[in-house]
Amino acid sequence: MRRNHESRHDVAQDNVHRWLISYADYMTLLFALFVVLYAMAIIHEEPFETMTDSIGRVFQSDQEQTKNRGQGEDILPVNSSRSETRLYGDGILEEAGPELTDGKNELSNIEKSEVGTNLESLEEELHTALYELVESGYAELEIDGDWLEIELSSGLLFPSGSASATNNAEAILSVITPIIKDVTNYLRVRGYTDNQPINTEVFESNWELSVARAVAILRLLEEQEIVPARMAIEGYGQYSPKVDNNSTQGLLQNRRVVIAISKYGLERENVIDTPSISVKDIELIKQEVDSAQQGNRIRIVELENGGIRITTRDEDNQDN
Repeated sequence: MRRNHESRHDVAQDNVHRWLISYADYMTLLFALFVVLYAMAIIHEEPFETMTDSIGRVFQSDQEQTKNRGQGEDILPVNSSRSETRLYGDGILEEAGPELTDGKNELSNIEKSEVGTNLESLEEELHTALYELVESGYAELEIDGDWLEIELSSGLLFPSGSASATNNAEAILSVITPIIKDVTNYLRVRGYTDNQPINTEVFESNWELSVARAVAILRLLEEQEIVPARMAIEGYGQYSPKVDNNSTQGLLQNRRVVIAISKYGLERENVIDTPSISVKDIELIKQEVDSAQQGNRIRIVELENGGIRITTRDEDNQDN
């Protein structure tokens, strides 16, 4: 009997300290809980939301709620992104994302184009060349998307109600053309007017006037050896005002011509060299023809290099 009593006493002594194991487990879990709560308190909101959204998409990519939902609310918001747009990239979704492009090509006559000279560098050169006009307010330079716009007041280029370019127009363009002549960027010459109605024998409306002024500037650029294949004209009339036409200053600002330089350029192999003969050379030839008509018979001789020579000498009898 004594032996049995001692055995029961030993078993009882062994069970006395088992509560320490449960208490230690409880304290460990409680410590881990406070660590997690502290970490959640100091974490930045945006990275935390990104992390929770990512974890949610990993486990529940096609459902708004958890698969094994209990009686309470979820700790992490699953698929709770504010946008319904799917994100593409090196992630779980294997779908191809949207194709990225370098801007829409809006030039209707370009089938194959390449990026031309940098617009920022052209703007710096043009600003230096047109510094006085820019400072006085008669010219403006601005990069608008894929275009570098050179805006010139019509008062500098044309008389009122006319599309006949003045000497000032030729002088201003002679400053611009050396900078844009050797690049391949496309050009658009745009004409604008104010909203004052016009109805003359030459121009029935502001449409015709804006187009005629754009054509006049394009002709001057062509005479100064800008490649014609790079250029086109646009006429906006009174329907694209820069400011309100309620004041004299507003009317003046809306009467303008814009030379727009595109970021895209003509491919080098498609650039056609302009003729080497200039307008002054043509005038000299005309003078020689007029003077020669008063004397001997005029003869035109084709040279080996492709040029021509106008003479009144008889090549067949020059040795006599």
